[in-house]
Amino acid sequence: MLQLKILFRNAFHNKLRSGLTILGITVAVLAFGLLRTVIGAWYAGVEAASASRLVTRNAISIIFPLPIAYAEKIRQIEGVKRVSYGNWFGGIYIDEKHFFPNFCVEPRTYMAIYPEFVLSPQEQKAFLADRKGFIAGRKLAARYGWKIGDTVTLKGTIFPGNWDFVLRGVYRGRDETIDESQFLFHWDYLNETMKRVSPRRADQVGFYMIAVARPDLSSDVALAVDRAFKNSLAETLTETEKAFNQGFIAMSGAIVTAIQMVSFVVILIIMAVVANTMAMTTRERIGDYAIMKTLGFGGGSIAVMIFGESLVIALTGCLTGMILTFPAARAFGQTLSTFFPIFIVSAQTLWLDLLAAFLIAFFAAIIPARHAIRVGIAEGLRRIG
Repeated sequence: MLQLKILFRNAFHNKLRSGLTILGITVAVLAFGLLRTVIGAWYAGVEAASASRLVTRNAISIIFPLPIAYAEKIRQIEGVKRVSYGNWFGGIYIDEKHFFPNFCVEPRTYMAIYPEFVLSPQEQKAFLADRKGFIAGRKLAARYGWKIGDTVTLKGTIFPGNWDFVLRGVYRGRDETIDESQFLFHWDYLNETMKRVSPRRADQVGFYMIAVARPDLSSDVALAVDRAFKNSLAETLTETEKAFNQGFIAMSGAIVTAIQMVSFVVILIIMAVVANTMAMTTRERIGDYAIMKTLGFGGGSIAVMIFGESLVIALTGCLTGMILTFPAARAFGQTLSTFFPIFIVSAQTLWLDLLAAFLIAFFAAIIPARHAIRVGIAEGLRRIG
């Protein structure tokens, strides 16, 4: 207990220098935590993917459609439990600044495949019964103040025109990793309209969602689906939901890599700052360490003292930065909700913060401790200040 008290007194001997160093560590840990949270948000869709879900799209590109007739053939493949389908609608609400993901889907099977989208029985019944009905995530509904029964108009880009929808339900995620910013409506509503205004675009879907009976059947079912449509006019590419989501992230892989590099560079910079602080502190107390040696303290005790001081400073800044990460993440999450609907500080980020603090403390104290141990008693006692 006495030694711990000495560590704190020594660590804050020069309050201004220690305070500025702690402030630097706090800012660095805060920046590191936010950058790691951004990376986590980027991969949120991958982490939330189910091992028992597959995605089938056109083998050439996802922008090319598939016939609706494929649905029945896919259902007949062994290992397939349920099939749904849909299109990326790409509608605009008010103007281009108000972006959110909007899909048309076959609602009954889609909701069965995605049980993590939780609706009340009354809302689900109302949604299924209304061809022009839609459901929205609670974050999206809260963002625009939508209430059940409100009419919302989207301006079509891929499918031109003004499309009116009626809000029939607000879903919530089964857990905090579920995207609550989506807009889902009936595929039949889109298809019936296309039959009237553009018959060539009718009876086509952008993707199929397939639920398999067991996760271990995923690869076999994927191969069977693609074999079933090989050499057809619209060949398919079937992959796990996780692989499908990773494909989109791969398009921005350079950005993710750059963010990862910056997050670690921040830690290296603050490590140099703490090392400078410890070097100055050790130089000022060389005389104190010489007196300790005359009293019988060995090099190990002195090293423990220096490493302890470094750890006190690093942990103080780290814990402060970790605490500030949560309100900062909430603020950033609200600002960037359009691009990162899931913006959560993960346990892994907090553990990385602590690991960074220990590494900073350890490496910043190595050279000062080595110097203090090597200085002789006589030389140390001659030092002034």
